[in-house]
Parts: sequence; C-alpha cells; structure tokens
Amino acid sequence: MQRHAYGAFQQGDLDRTEKLCAGILRHRPEDFDALHLLGMLNFQRRRMVEALRFLSQALKINSSSADAMSNLGLALHATGRHDEAISSYRNALRLAPDHPEILYNLGNACLEAGRIDEALSSYDGVLAVEPRHVGALVNRGNTLLRFNRPVEAIASYDKALAAMPDHPQILTNRGHALRRLDRPAEALADFEAALATAPEFPEAHFEAAMTRLTLGDFDAGWKAYEWRWKTGAFARHRPQPRSPLWLGERPVAGKTILLHAEQGFGDTIQFIRYAPLLVEQGAKVISEVQPELQPLLSQLEGVTVVASGDPLPAFDLHCPLLSLPLAFGTRPETIPTAIPYLAAPAQRLARWRDRLPPGRPRAGFVWSGEPSHKNDSNRSIALARLAPLFEDPPVQCFSLQRDLRVADSDVLAGLPNLIDLGSGFYDFADTAAVIALLDVVISVDTAVAHLAGAMGKPAVILLPYAADFRWMRRRDDTPWYPTAKLFRQPAFGDWDSVIVRVGEQLRQLNRDAPALGFH
Repeated sequence: MQRHAYGAFQQGDLDRTEKLCAGILRHRPEDFDALHLLGMLNFQRRRMVEALRFLSQALKINSSSADAMSNLGLALHATGRHDEAISSYRNALRLAPDHPEILYNLGNACLEAGRIDEALSSYDGVLAVEPRHVGALVNRGNTLLRFNRPVEAIASYDKALAAMPDHPQILTNRGHALRRLDRPAEALADFEAALATAPEFPEAHFEAAMTRLTLGDFDAGWKAYEWRWKTGAFARHRPQPRSPLWLGERPVAGKTILLHAEQGFGDTIQFIRYAPLLVEQGAKVISEVQPELQPLLSQLEGVTVVASGDPLPAFDLHCPLLSLPLAFGTRPETIPTAIPYLAAPAQRLARWRDRLPPGRPRAGFVWSGEPSHKNDSNRSIALARLAPLFEDPPVQCFSLQRDLRVADSDVLAGLPNLIDLGSGFYDFADTAAVIALLDVVISVDTAVAHLAGAMGKPAVILLPYAADFRWMRRRDDTPWYPTAKLFRQPAFGDWDSVIVRVGEQLRQLNRDAPALGFH
C-alpha cells in the first residue's frame, strides 16, 4: 500500500494518496513514510497547519530523515516562520551536508529574513556543487543587490540567462540592476525583452514604467506605472473601494473623490499637491493619509484629511495618490508647482520657535531613511561619513533625524555642533515647524526632503548615482520642487565628493549671512 501511495503522489493524485496514507495509519499509527507523505500532501494543498503537524509527527518517529527535516523547513518558511525554517534547514544539512536543494532553500529563508550574509553563503554553497543551478544564480544576484553590488549581481543574472535564455523574471531582475547603475537604455531593453516573452508580466511593466519616468517620458511612464497593482509588492495593498476608480476620464465637479496614500511619507507629501487642483475643479476632496501626516496635511484648504484606519465619509470616486499624474496628464513641463503648498501649523511653530538659538544661519540635516526600504543601502549615508562637516561648521547645524540607527546614535553623541532636534518630533507637523525656522535643509532622498520642497524652503537633496525615477537624470534641479538643488553622486557609491559639495554649500550660506539679515 505504501508503494501505491508514493505512486499516486508522484502522479499528482492527492485524493488517492490521502486515502492510502489514512489506511496505512489505521493499522500503523506511527508509520513514518505515511506521516511524511501526508505532510507533503498538505503542503502542496497549502494546508500549512496540517502539513506542520504531520511533518513534526514524522520527525518524532525518525529524526534522522534529512528529507523530512528539510520539508519541515519548507512548511515553516511558507508560514513566515523564517528563523525556525532556517534552524530546520541547518539540522537537515547536518544529516545531508552540502545538499544543494537544502542549501538553496536555506538561502531563500535567510534572504527573506534579512540575513543576507548567510543567504549569500548558502547560494555560494549551492553553486560550488551545481554551478548551473539557476535558482541559486538568480537569488545570489538578488542578494548581491541587497549588498548594493549591482555589477556582481548582473554577472550572476547573466550566468542564469545562459542556462535559461529570455526568462522574463531573470531579464527583469537584470534590468533592475542596470537601473541601479544608471544605465536606463540597457535596462529598458531587458524589460522589453521580458515583455516580448511574457506580455502580461507585471514586474517588467512596472520596472519599465520607472525607467521611462527617469528618462522624462511621462506619457508612457505614468500609464505603465498602473501595472504596480499587479506586482507582488503592491497587489496585497491595492485599495478596494466600492466606488469607481477615477483616472481623469470624467468631470469631478459636484462629486466626492477619495484620494488615498499608497506608499511612503515622501510620496504622500509629493503627490498631495494635486488635491487642491481637484477642489478647484469643483470636487469635494477627501484624502486618506498616514496618521503621522494627518495634522500637517489637514491645513490643505478645502480638503478633508482623514488618518488611515479612521472612518471615511461617503464618496463617489477614488484615486490612489500616485495615479494622479496620469489622471492629470502630467508632463515635466506641466508639473503643478504652486509652491509652497504646505506650511507648519501655527501652534507647532510657537512650540519650537524659542528652542532654536539665534545667531548664525541654520541648516537642518537628514542622512538616512527607512532601513527596510529596498534601496536603503544606496540612498542613506552613515552619519560617521558626514561627521567632518560638523567639526567646526560655519553655520548652526541641527539634526532632523527622528529615528536614529544605533551606530548613528553613538556618532551623534560625539558631535556637539550637531544639535539633535529630531528625537523631539511627535509627527511631521513638528518637522515642518522646525523646517520653517531653518535657512536650508540638507537631506538624502527621504520624506523630509519632500517636505522642505513642498514648503518652498531652500533644500539640498543628496542623491545616489542612479537616483529614484522622480528625480530624473543629469540635472541639478527638479521641476517638482523649484527651491531644491540636487547633489548627485558623480560615480556609483561616491558620497565623498557629494559631502565636499555640502561643505561648500554651508560656507556659501555663511558668506550670504549679511544679506539674510545675520550679523
């Protein structure tokens, strides 16, 4: 009966497999093979609770089975219990050292858990045994991107493509790595090759959209950007209002439209500029935004601003914030630039006004963004690299960094000329109040940079070599924020020359002090 059960499982007849295994267990309740098979059967059916139960029972009977131990890891991984999955895979490897598939699964669990050193080591282990293992080559490339090593990632993708030419996912991953190196034309060629093979592949459309926007092709770019909702990263966050989606195809006068935040704080700040335009067209506008932004954005005239999670009034239409450029047919020359469109609330200004010492010009600094951002290693700067700016600064320097990483916190404690204000911010209304009292904001690509631009404050935005699509290419200004300057890395990873330019900017601000009213 056991042989028949395995045969049925291999043929994909899961119902017959289950019946045969149940029959075995009626006579032999501790039959390892039947329990193991039921574990894998339930895993295939995505019944993870049952899969874990049967696999755990099987291992109690035979703890020396590398297959069962590895399969338990697969089930744990599928339920998001990555650390337990890693432990199970490591136990399996003790029983079957250098087993390529177990090493591969271990690498995948480590990658999802953010343990990228271990992930890279695992994929290298697979490739030492099977140099043409496509999965390991692809995910090794993905891991190298997490290390911000796109050149090596491309080499890994190329080896995978040699084994599986024209594979749309591999081509898309390779194109993404090329985007990191500011090679958009080559990246676009990869995305188009992927779409030639798989015309409905969402990730390729989405990556192509960002590439076209980088190149200033807003017509094609914003249209293709709508594919984001079909990608794995966005699909589960897709809004599901019962009202129709509005993308500019009908008049909004007399209608109530819901605008909803969909990505980061900076995205909300950047694209909320369209809300007043809908008010001008006669719409009643409701904006659902992150709670941290609600007090600040509530000042938008004619706009009802609701914190995410709070009850919403009734509405007729809806539109995600990053679909508004498409709805308005935005091109680089028609970006709405009624700057400022945000201002600090008066009560918050009063709270902060006397906390900043008078005297020399004031500069605010932000050097890192959210660590979980997939491009964080590219866009953030360790405070230690900026430390020379604060040894004898020509202006007053203030940290606007609300959340400090451990290493940066230690460095900040040793920089008496960089005054910490960010730790006292409750929400973005506090950030805005301090920005209003500064002469310039110097920030990496974070929400604070957007806020300074939206307030019409002079801002210096520090950008990696291949900046986010919204900053386009080869320009030191941005049509989104006329008061901002863009300091781009001149070469991949070169923050040092950018920091030199920041020092020059601070000295220039000091030289301009008399004209600004400072003595």
